[in-house]
Amino acid sequence: MPKDFRATTLERAIGRQLAGWRGERELSLTEAGQRVGFSSAKLSMMENAVQPSAPVDVMALGYVYKVPTAEWQAVVLRAQYAERVRSRVSGAVQFDPAADFADLVFEATVLRAFTTDLVPPVFQLPGYTDAVLREDEPVRAARVAAVREAWAGRLGDKDPLSVEVVFPEAVLRQVVGGPRVMKAQLLHLMEVSEQPGVSVQVVPRGAGAYPAMGSPFTLLGFPHRQHDDVAYLETFLKGEYAEGPGLTEQCARRFARLRQVAAGTGESLELIAEAAAEL
Repeated sequence: MPKDFRATTLERAIGRQLAGWRGERELSLTEAGQRVGFSSAKLSMMENAVQPSAPVDVMALGYVYKVPTAEWQAVVLRAQYAERVRSRVSGAVQFDPAADFADLVFEATVLRAFTTDLVPPVFQLPGYTDAVLREDEPVRAARVAAVREAWAGRLGDKDPLSVEVVFPEAVLRQVVGGPRVMKAQLLHLMEVSEQPGVSVQVVPRGAGAYPAMGSPFTLLGFPHRQHDDVAYLETFLKGEYAEGPGLTEQCARRFARLRQVAAGTGESLELIAEAAAEL
């Protein structure tokens, strides 16, 4: 394995798939390794994407685990594509970052989100999400729910997900779903802002222009040295990952500047309470 190996999001998704196959069969790393002829260390590194998963190894695991042929073949194709990308050869594969994002959130240790016209998905209540997406976006609604649950599921962890969000004051004044739904959402924001490891900041409407204006993004940080930060961008058409230190450092710099422009957490809480009281 190269010393400078950095797993792409596709390689991480492959690792999760391999771990899922083993988990479905209730096999320990040692038991699975013995069946396929791998050391438990190698299998662990493949599942955690701290080394590339060779297509032939993925094929062997699919065969040993008795995974349906079409399923393991699809993962082999992904592994082949990841291998080509690592060798700087172009290719194409079906990989949807929007569908993968909730899993990536569950793996992260830090989530920094800037939104421009909505409450950040990680803190949206179901009624608010439903009002935004309505009946023509059931898939996106389910994905927002998965992101919210990924954060909520980490609250009791020994290493909970740290969340920092920034959004303009206009988000508080946009009455999504009617006064009752919006008030519940604002009260929820106030509640979560008091959770340990959570920072909610509002850019006051009098702040004028500010960094990343009109360009929402989410930046995720991870515990493994081999897993670089990942920025996630989404429109109504698709979700997209931006990877590589150059791109994620730009996001980190803008987020830091946003936090400087935004009101502090105490003043932001007052702005949220004020908006809720007016409904």
